[in-house]
Amino acid sequence: MNEIRFADTTVRDGPLSLWANNIRTGMMLAIARDLDEAGFVSVETHYTHPKKVVRELKEDPWERLRLLRAHVTRTPLRAILARFRAFELSPPVLLEVLTQCHARIGIQQARISDEWNQFDQLERKVRITREVGIDPIVNLIFSYSPKHTDEYYAERARALASLDVFRICLKDPGGLLTPERMRTLVPTVLANVGDKEVELHSHCTTGLGPLNALEAVKLGIKIINTGVPPLANGAALPNVFNVADNLRSLGYRPVFDEGAAGRASEALGVIARSEGLPEGKPVEYNLGQYAHQIPGGMLSNLRHQLKLVGLEHRYDEALEECGRVRQEWGYPIMVTPLSQFVGSQAAINVIVGERYEEVSDQTIHYALGRWGGQEAIEAMDPDVRDKILDRSRARELAAWEPPDPTWKEIRERYGAPGVSDEEVLLRMEVLDQEIEAMRAAGPPKSYEHLTGERPLVTLIRELAGRTDRNFVQVRKDDLKITLAKDP
Repeated sequence: MNEIRFADTTVRDGPLSLWANNIRTGMMLAIARDLDEAGFVSVETHYTHPKKVVRELKEDPWERLRLLRAHVTRTPLRAILARFRAFELSPPVLLEVLTQCHARIGIQQARISDEWNQFDQLERKVRITREVGIDPIVNLIFSYSPKHTDEYYAERARALASLDVFRICLKDPGGLLTPERMRTLVPTVLANVGDKEVELHSHCTTGLGPLNALEAVKLGIKIINTGVPPLANGAALPNVFNVADNLRSLGYRPVFDEGAAGRASEALGVIARSEGLPEGKPVEYNLGQYAHQIPGGMLSNLRHQLKLVGLEHRYDEALEECGRVRQEWGYPIMVTPLSQFVGSQAAINVIVGERYEEVSDQTIHYALGRWGGQEAIEAMDPDVRDKILDRSRARELAAWEPPDPTWKEIRERYGAPGVSDEEVLLRMEVLDQEIEAMRAAGPPKSYEHLTGERPLVTLIRELAGRTDRNFVQVRKDDLKITLAKDP
């Protein structure tokens, strides 16, 4: 069969990679039905971190998922389930409750990860999702280093295939794959997953995402993760229309409704221009990405850290230091949260001027094996590890035990009689007054008036809302209509 299908990432990876997650619920709803009608194998979303959505956008992340689920009725809605808190050692029960909340809303699939591709962590997450009726899609995360060989991926692929997974996703978050690397990697993975279906998720950070998609199909992968413009390309996923056109040229049959996807793309373009949001563009090839492997969204943050202390001119030095720190730490995969830990420590080394003179708590926890277990400890440069742990703060953290409360204990602290699990999870992340301010802001802003099929009405509405105009006049042939403000 030469049919190729697509998993849509427009309202998840698109805004995360291109809009700093500044996508509003109304923007998603304005295109949700078109995405649903486009015939994708899934529409991907996620529980957006409350500190962003509640504090800045004044929106309820749970209500967002419920509304999206009400609009997407034909296509499986897929969520991302990794950690409850990306940068903290959270109680294990939180991921269980988070997954249960997703299931109650109607999420049907979950893409799950472990930043080390470790079997025991992924086995637990697969079990949690299966228990609540969600189909788990397990990420096999690609990285570029001396340890991430075909033999490494053969062993990890066999381990993942032994789990009760719905599908396996070859995930390339840094856009590091090349067509050449794929020619041995993809056959290795496919040969070791048995009858498990594999999809490709390769970002466009180095400009190679669209080429990787074509190469994956030629090598036997039948599902490609893509996005709808303007939330495609750049640091996001490849443009579904571009990939589909190229696949047709190669004799394949892309399976999706281009009309419905086109309507979603057009509507998103109107929204982006109206809100001053950037549109994803193809990027030039960047070989330097392979040295530091910092994800696109982190690069601007690293520059900002240096700018705050007047060292922005040492940005290139900090990127070089990222590569050195990663090597000393045993080549962790540069994905959240490990990429942030490496980047932050590299910035500290550059700012202080003496390497590892000062370290973050996350660096100490990493050296203690709390972010990767024995695999992280054994891979780390022993001299660097000794230097990190040879300080009073490290001895203090070594004696610390991560909290492991029960859900009942958490509810007693943050909840109240009749408060939902979703509400408790919100209260753990943001203050009560921030939740109150969110609710006082009212329902999500609608964007339907921008994306409808009556552009003249939309234009008049926008002009009438301006304070520097007293009237709007429309003329066509002998017809003249004037709308004036009441003096």
